[in-house]
Amino acid sequence: MVDAAIFGATGYTGVELVRLLHAHPGIKLTYLSSESHAGKKFSDIHPQFRGRIDMVLGPMLAERASENAGLVFCALPHGKSAPTVSALLEKGCRVVDLSADFRLKNPCLYKEWYGLEHSSPDLLERSVYGLTELYREEIAAAKLVANPGCYPTSILLALAPLLKHERVDPVSIIIDAKSGVSGAGRAPKQPFHFPECTENFKAYRVASHQHTPEIEQEIGRLADAEIKVSFTPHLVPMVRGILSTIYLKLERQKTDEEMVALYQNFYKGCPFVRILDAPALPETRFVRGSNYCDIALKMDRRTGRLIVVSAIDNLVKGASGQAVQNMNIMLNLAEDAGLKQVAV
Repeated sequence: MVDAAIFGATGYTGVELVRLLHAHPGIKLTYLSSESHAGKKFSDIHPQFRGRIDMVLGPMLAERASENAGLVFCALPHGKSAPTVSALLEKGCRVVDLSADFRLKNPCLYKEWYGLEHSSPDLLERSVYGLTELYREEIAAAKLVANPGCYPTSILLALAPLLKHERVDPVSIIIDAKSGVSGAGRAPKQPFHFPECTENFKAYRVASHQHTPEIEQEIGRLADAEIKVSFTPHLVPMVRGILSTIYLKLERQKTDEEMVALYQNFYKGCPFVRILDAPALPETRFVRGSNYCDIALKMDRRTGRLIVVSAIDNLVKGASGQAVQNMNIMLNLAEDAGLKQVAV
C-alpha cells in the first residue's frame, strides 16, 4: 500500500479524490487537509462517508503531509496551489496538482488569463502536463504532474489523433463545449445559484475563457505549429458532465470508417477512451461518475467539415479520475486501478 494525502479534500475535486482513493486497492489515505474545516471530521462535512472515512481534517502544512505520505494531491484554487506545491516538493513528496498553476509553460500567459503573478515560475519547466493518454512516459518519471483542465481534457482527446496524423486547416477549428455547474467549484457564486442556472442555458466567457491558452498550448504541441481556436463554453443546468462538439476541416476528406479506424488505432491500449461506432453519439449520462471519455466522428459531406463529439464527467476524467490515473502511472500501478466504475 502507498500512503497518499489530499490538500483541499472537501471541495468537489477533493471529495471525488477521496471517493476514488478509498476504493483503490493500492492506496491508503493517511492525511486530508481543509483550509476551512480543519479540526472537523471529514465525514461531518460529507456525511456519505460516515463510518468509512471519519479522519480529522488537518491544516494545509507541507511538513504534516510529508510525514504521512509520499504522494500528495493538491485540489486547491488557482494561485493557492503553487506555493504549497513548491513546499511539498522541497519535502520530497511527489505531487499531482489539480489547479491551473502548472499547466501553462509561459508565466506571462498565466498572468494574462488568470490575473496572477506566478509564485513558482521555476517549476513550470519541471512540471509534466498530465493528459495521461498522450504523455505516459513523462508522467511515469515526474515529480510534479499538472492535471489538465476539464474542458481541455474533453477537447484534446477529441483532437489528438487528427493533429498528430492528419493535415488540419488550422483556422477552421471551432469548439462548442457545454459543462455542468460543478465545474465552477463548491464555493457559492451567484451565477451558479440554483434559481439563476436551472431551466436556463447560456454561453459564458465567450472568447475569454481561461482554458483557452491551455488548449492552444497543447494543440500546438501536437500539431507542431502555433494554432488559435474559437472556443465557446456553455453552462448546462446539470450537476456534472461535459459535452464538446468540435468542427474542423481536413486537407483531404476521409470516410467515417477511416476516421474511426484512425482513432481506434491511436487509442489502442487506452482503457478509458471509447471510440463509438455510428450511429452512436456520446452522451454525458453514459460517462457520469466514470473515468471514460466517449468520442464519435462524423464527416459532413455537404460542408466538407469533420464533426467530433466527446463526453466526459468533468469531476472524474476531467479532474480527479485523471489525477488517479496519473498517480497510477507515477507509482507503476495498473493504469485502471481504482477506476473501474461503470457510469451511473
